[in-house]
Amino acid sequence: MSEEDRIISEIRSERARLVALLETLTPEQWNTPSLCDGWTVSEVVAHMTMPFRTKPLHFATGMARARFDFNRYADRDARRFAESTTTAELVELLRRNIDHPWSPPGGGRVGALSHDVIHGLDFTEPLGLPEAPAERIALVLQNSTQRSQDFFGVDLGGRRLVATDAEVSFGSGVDVEMSAKDILLTITGRSSAVG
Repeated sequence: MSEEDRIISEIRSERARLVALLETLTPEQWNTPSLCDGWTVSEVVAHMTMPFRTKPLHFATGMARARFDFNRYADRDARRFAESTTTAELVELLRRNIDHPWSPPGGGRVGALSHDVIHGLDFTEPLGLPEAPAERIALVLQNSTQRSQDFFGVDLGGRRLVATDAEVSFGSGVDVEMSAKDILLTITGRSSAVG
């Protein structure tokens, strides 16, 4: 299997896994604060559906209204869509797009996998639900760059994060061992496991 085919397979598997988890959530769980600052679980899931439902013209006008600040645009979109869409509709939208070929600009297919895995952790962690398999998280980490770390504003302070459950590490310096999941949460600014 080629690396591209492996990534596509992992995207499908992760989306199917998340759909199965989301189908079981109670209304209270959908309203739980996520790891995405200021967003509930339903708003994270609404954001995850954005690539499947946003047409180029809508995106361009939304970005213009947000003064070309993607984070502002994404925040407004997630809140509006979550408010106007039932949780059952959110789950169905994800289900219908398990095989969607979306890739973020400049991120390729692995960028789509990263999007799904990271935002999946945004809701599975606070709800105490299972995370993606360590090998899938490792695939995301293997394709992460210093640019990714810079985007999230994380300084590892001369540490090399080494996974205890997968063959992957991130950064350079003094070794700090933790799970692949905790490495990903750390480099995306969702955990301060290294201080």
